[in-house]
Amino acid sequence: MFATRPTLYGTRHAVSAGHYLAAAAGFSVLEAGGNAIDAGCAAGIALGVLLPDLVNVAGVAPILIRKADGTVETIAGLGTWPRTIPADLFLREHAGVIPDGVLRTVVPAAPDAWITALERHGTMGFGEVASHAIRFAGDGFAVYPLLADNIRDHAADYARWPGNAAIFLPGGRQPQVGEKFVQSDLARTLQYMADEEKKAAGKGRLAGLAAAHAAFYRGDIAREIAAFMRREGGYLTMEDLAGYRSRLEPAVRRGWRGHEVITCGPWCQGPALLEALLLMEKGGIGGMAHNSAEYLHLFTECLKAAMADREYHFGDPAFLDVPLDALLADGHLAARLAGIDPDRALPGMPGPILGAGTGLPGPADRSMPAVEADTSYCAVVDRWGNAFSATPSDGSWNSPVVPGLGIIPSNRGSQSRPDPAHPCGVAPGKRPRLTPNPAMVVTAEGGVMPFGTPGGDVQIQAMIQVLLNILQHGMEVQEAIEAPRVASYSFPSSFAPFDFFPGRLAVEAAIPKSTRDALAAKGHEIRDWPEKTWLAGTVEVVKTDPRRGMLAAGADPRRPAYAVVA
Repeated sequence: MFATRPTLYGTRHAVSAGHYLAAAAGFSVLEAGGNAIDAGCAAGIALGVLLPDLVNVAGVAPILIRKADGTVETIAGLGTWPRTIPADLFLREHAGVIPDGVLRTVVPAAPDAWITALERHGTMGFGEVASHAIRFAGDGFAVYPLLADNIRDHAADYARWPGNAAIFLPGGRQPQVGEKFVQSDLARTLQYMADEEKKAAGKGRLAGLAAAHAAFYRGDIAREIAAFMRREGGYLTMEDLAGYRSRLEPAVRRGWRGHEVITCGPWCQGPALLEALLLMEKGGIGGMAHNSAEYLHLFTECLKAAMADREYHFGDPAFLDVPLDALLADGHLAARLAGIDPDRALPGMPGPILGAGTGLPGPADRSMPAVEADTSYCAVVDRWGNAFSATPSDGSWNSPVVPGLGIIPSNRGSQSRPDPAHPCGVAPGKRPRLTPNPAMVVTAEGGVMPFGTPGGDVQIQAMIQVLLNILQHGMEVQEAIEAPRVASYSFPSSFAPFDFFPGRLAVEAAIPKSTRDALAAKGHEIRDWPEKTWLAGTVEVVKTDPRRGMLAAGADPRRPAYAVVA
């Protein structure tokens, strides 16, 4: 009913990624004999080149891996605040604002995350998987509409820094759709890492990966980053870079209708997906018609409750005790459901149940939330049954490019709260609370389904809707992805300035007006989206069906995402 593309089926392996060339890179690795981890890293690194407005090679890259033997591992791929940054810096010197520029910089995590995944579970070297990204950066690729639009909309932001302007406004003009987009400095940076790996070639694959890692975190790249930070007044140092490794964190797993849904931990928003899904199940969504007013109302109210608990409790587990088991326990879920009125939308966000809540920002006065566009996603399943799910991120118009390197050290500090007393408040060595959250389902039939999306606070909302479309409503993967979606903004944004729009519910226009009117009658403040908008997320899915011996894959046309299967 909804799909404009077919669901792709194969018997061997599949990749779905946020840009068609990234999907092609991952597929090339699979065809060359690489496993899902090799292919996922190839696609993920390529996304940092192909979506330079939304993803940075030196940004974040949370990864969720399930091996064919059932072993599950998450690689946080999220950097920490510099060790010397004062926790109260933004309250004391910046009026409670995390400003654009180098002060929002945390340790770049993505290069480490990809290399850690390859070390632990891959079969190839860094140069092999990064070769596609190096080519796309050096040879260039065609500007596509979303990239052109973002550069146009943020031209003044890019113009603030010479390095950004040189890449995004070459010759002082905005790139047009179909023109070649080249990132020569970025190509040289990645090639340097690959070349350093080659020097260790005689010592084996792991020694080569260690050499590529050292090139970034302890070698010339690190020296250039640290020197630039000193010149610009930032806090990131060589010591911060040299001491960094991504944490290996336990996955959060819960059963749902015989399936197992797996997310990363509360250092990201992943567990809120589980809480919302379990609330919807207990609230009776299984018996409701797809995208009916009652269905979307329950979805929205359960989502508000889960996001409330995200606001009150989630943060870096290395710094605070996040009561996940209590939040996902039947008693807490029942208490949250008791606060949901089936006939009336809560005008704001529910208060805390477990302990004291943090102070909420006041309602925003803008007509719609400020969009901090960033993030992409890739999913891979290989012929052996390994599955890979990753959500690389970090935008490029809020912080400066390091001259000569073509990278922006991770500006993900924008997702910390300026107040160190907040669960995700700033502290030296602490990680921000991340929106990117790769996920996976192990189906009741024994299959596996990695899935995820960009979209900031819309991510888990889009992911749950697609999951329900597939596993409750029986849609084919591509139809489930393209079906119309809604998104609530009735909780504080994860991005500075942490906008709060009580009651706001954005609805794609493909949902009938009668349904939108019925939701408005329940008290939702409806904001109309176009029929399909990139603001509603861009979900990619690969799903295996062991009973049929098939894989299915789909990609969201809301952005230039594609899937490839064999």
